[in-house]
Amino acid sequence: MVTTGVDGSWTWAWEQGGMHGLDQRILSAVSRGTEAVALHHNEKPMYWFTYAVDGEVVVDFHTLQAIEPTGQDPTRLDDHMRPLGLVPGAWAPLHGVLSLVENAFGIRLTEPAEVDDPRLSGRLGPLPE
Repeated sequence: MVTTGVDGSWTWAWEQGGMHGLDQRILSAVSRGTEAVALHHNEKPMYWFTYAVDGEVVVDFHTLQAIEPTGQDPTRLDDHMRPLGLVPGAWAPLHGVLSLVENAFGIRLTEPAEVDDPRLSGRLGPLPE
């Protein structure tokens, strides 16, 4: 299930119970001519962050182990990451990745039930192989 909305200049999709948003094919397509941020969280607890620009993954990392950013320009967000304790080779602080999304991109993460504006939603099908 996915729910969508708009926050300032960002359009967002909240995917519940899946990881379609991290798929490289989807990120490549939705970031062509613009930029895209994907953030996944699960019960492990683990965050997976991916930032793509014009079809290319620029920064990608997860917090299941010490942070090791990869991508076309893995140091691009260092000025935003370091003050939050998101340092290569170190474990991520509890809310560091959420703060990165808010501080670096101005995206405010709120649950759909906490706002009054209408939301579009739908079911996602399986991704093709």
